[in-house]
Amino acid sequence: MNWHSISKETAVNALQSSSQTGLTKKEVAKRQKKYGLNVLEGKKKTSLFVRFFKQFEDFMIITLICAAIISFFVSFLHGELDFVDPIIILLIITFNAMLGVLQESKAEKSLEALKKMSAPTSLVIRDGILSTVDAKELVPGDIIHLETGSFVPADARLLTAINLKIEEASLTGESHPVEKDADIVLEDDTLLADRHNMVMSSCIVTYGRGTAVVTATGMSTEVGHIAKLIMEDNTPMTPLQKRLASTGKALGTAALVICIILFILGILKNRPIFDMFMTSVSLAVAAIPEGLPAIVTIMLSLGVQRMAKKNAVIRKLPAVETLGSATVICSDKTGTLTQNKMTVTELASLIGKEPPDSLAAEHILTLTSLCNDSILQITGKGKHTTVSATGEPTEKALIMAAYHIGLIKSKLDLTYPRIYEIPFDSARKLMTTVHRMENGQIKSITKGAPDILISKCTYIDKKGKAVPITREHINTMNRLNRSMAERALRVIAVAYKAIPESEITYSSHLEINKPLESGLTLLGFIGMIDPPRPEVAEAVRTCQMAGIKPVMITGDHISTACAIAKELGIMTSGDLSMTGAELSQIDDDSLSKQISRYSVFARVSPEHKVRIVKAFQARGEVVAMTGDGVNDAPALKAADIGCAMGISGTDVAKNAADMILTDDNFATIVSAVQEGRGIYDNIKKAIHFLLSCNIGEIITIFTAILMGLPSPLLAVQLLWVNLVTDSLPAISLGVEPAAKDIMKKKPISPDKGMFADGLVFKIIVEGVLIGFLSLLAFILGIRLYDSHTMDAAIFQNRNTVTIAAFVTPEIGRTMAFAVLSLSQLFHSFNMRSEHSLTKIGFFSNIKLILSFLFCGFLQVVVISVESLASVFKVVPLNLAQWSVVLVLSFLPIVIVELQKGVRHH
Repeated sequence: MNWHSISKETAVNALQSSSQTGLTKKEVAKRQKKYGLNVLEGKKKTSLFVRFFKQFEDFMIITLICAAIISFFVSFLHGELDFVDPIIILLIITFNAMLGVLQESKAEKSLEALKKMSAPTSLVIRDGILSTVDAKELVPGDIIHLETGSFVPADARLLTAINLKIEEASLTGESHPVEKDADIVLEDDTLLADRHNMVMSSCIVTYGRGTAVVTATGMSTEVGHIAKLIMEDNTPMTPLQKRLASTGKALGTAALVICIILFILGILKNRPIFDMFMTSVSLAVAAIPEGLPAIVTIMLSLGVQRMAKKNAVIRKLPAVETLGSATVICSDKTGTLTQNKMTVTELASLIGKEPPDSLAAEHILTLTSLCNDSILQITGKGKHTTVSATGEPTEKALIMAAYHIGLIKSKLDLTYPRIYEIPFDSARKLMTTVHRMENGQIKSITKGAPDILISKCTYIDKKGKAVPITREHINTMNRLNRSMAERALRVIAVAYKAIPESEITYSSHLEINKPLESGLTLLGFIGMIDPPRPEVAEAVRTCQMAGIKPVMITGDHISTACAIAKELGIMTSGDLSMTGAELSQIDDDSLSKQISRYSVFARVSPEHKVRIVKAFQARGEVVAMTGDGVNDAPALKAADIGCAMGISGTDVAKNAADMILTDDNFATIVSAVQEGRGIYDNIKKAIHFLLSCNIGEIITIFTAILMGLPSPLLAVQLLWVNLVTDSLPAISLGVEPAAKDIMKKKPISPDKGMFADGLVFKIIVEGVLIGFLSLLAFILGIRLYDSHTMDAAIFQNRNTVTIAAFVTPEIGRTMAFAVLSLSQLFHSFNMRSEHSLTKIGFFSNIKLILSFLFCGFLQVVVISVESLASVFKVVPLNLAQWSVVLVLSFLPIVIVELQKGVRHH
């Protein structure tokens, strides 16, 4: 039922309650069984066990597991007890799975945060008695009392509202407290932000008091609907996850195909089945970069550390790279693009706009500070002075504006004491206070809505003197009011009146004998707005230069939203705006077709925000969503990357987000995007490096088998190269700084494959180079140093198959192992840039140098230390053999540098 569209009496009757006595305890117990507790349901969490095994869903990992199982059974059936290869493979897979679980995003805490926001207790009438009960025990039909400062415990239809104002910014995006009216009846399709006869769960009473009948509890409340959206909506895969998934599938498929081809070739050449199985396992290991998932994770973690220093805390690792792909940033207005703090920006009198240091401005701010219930708090001294205000946002803005020109409210209150007042109420839209001035004169001050206050004035202040107000004066002031309103300013008018002593009666309390709010002298207008953050305009320009479309999504009025959007440059010529009501009339297909024309969406609900995000995603956009309120949480979760505000953001928004901006600075997202693009480039370099090395391993083994030679490399050797001597240089590539012009490039298209722009060709060419250098080392080792074994085998049988079967080329295999490892270490320097090493500086990446030295040292140790050499099935090399290895290993740098020089020329 639409409770806002029926009268309060009808609502009470429909809920079978009584505004005077409430529900009986017996009825409450019955309804609690029907509706349940007034709490938010939790989403069933995935167990640690399930999350661990989900890590094995990757196609590359499945391929490796199959390779390990085949290796184990073939060794067992063949009577071999050497299970080193399958054990190492399985250990690596398990390590990657554990790392994946540890690095996954923290368990969703959005619902727990929503629960914390719920009021713990509530004032409720039951059996005619007002008492305090746990908010979770409320049921539809309960009559609740609301007071200043209290949380609203459930959705409810107002029965009475005495100067009642509710802070709904976190739920609707409304930038200032909403005045409530119990007596109005609204249309069925009234937007959530405009339901002024309703109060919503988890909002805060900032002023006044009232009573209401509960209409919805728990998951049936508006905040409950948000909880459902959070539970139901799955976070989309990031572009990096999609690219890595497709890369892994391609590599796994390629490994299987190559293994099958190799196995068939071996059988056709009458090679022993056991040897071919073990060679196929080696090839599968060679084809798959086992360290890739861990390397990408570590590179993302390094990026996270750098971004944390720039006030961007990443909760979910893949979000780092997603930022680099962002094409649309949907931002909440209140508290994100703006300061969420009403600020006086303009003062005006009959003569027009007044500068802050003018006498008229001082007069206006003095009177509005006196006719004001907020409190100015000043702590500290000198440079350590801090100033803040408590109270209603509009009134806080007035006393802060006065403070900035040297007027302190507490001193004004002492100098001009208040002796009488008529509080503000929504019917009059005015507030009046009476003060004793320094000369003993009594003066009343009235502030409120301009159109109403002007009608109460018979005089107008003209350069400090009260003159009779004329139609011309009224037209002038109305034009001023319209001008300010068109710029989305909230306009407050102020007037005064001198009260003769004859009109005052002193008895037990002071009485004014004549109406205070008539015959007034109009002094001027104050215009205020929730202003944009000063750094946002530049951040918006940077986004647009980087090919990113900024979009404002807000619960505020469309005129205010458009004014702020134009000021920030979000809304430019030709851009359109849309309200939530208009959005509700459009189906999803039409919205996705039209959405690129719109830059501002106003008066929207949480469901609307999610639809907007998904409409952009339907067009292939990568969407980042920023926000700070409860109402932003579903959209933050639905977006490709959600960015919550760390200071002003609610716990709900933070826990639904992928990234938290700890300084609440929209500009921080720009540096985060830059960092994200740099990280993507570095991940691409690492993948380029790893895959070119893996291609080299495949070429080495496959070509050797085709030539009838023994396998140049064993599975354990390939695992060592892939996981040790490849991994550290790949990680070191992750600290390369982003290119200086990276924010002048268009975003990385989510449809653009990891291997676009000729990367496949480069990987294959470089892989072939490394493969043939390793194979050359293998052949040289056999011909020059294993020749006595080779000659004996040839003498016994000229068949090359027999050579492959009986020869154990220890030195050749060791040299191939060394060249494969060291050539890849040298090749890592080629990956740093498209430019020559002489241009970027050979030693400019110290971490890569250290990785090179450390991995090179480990490679020498593995070959030279006898106990390790036996594990890796290698033998120590002499100086001549090491010389051959070093010359061959250095060639990739020489050849790629020549290629870069030719391309540049």
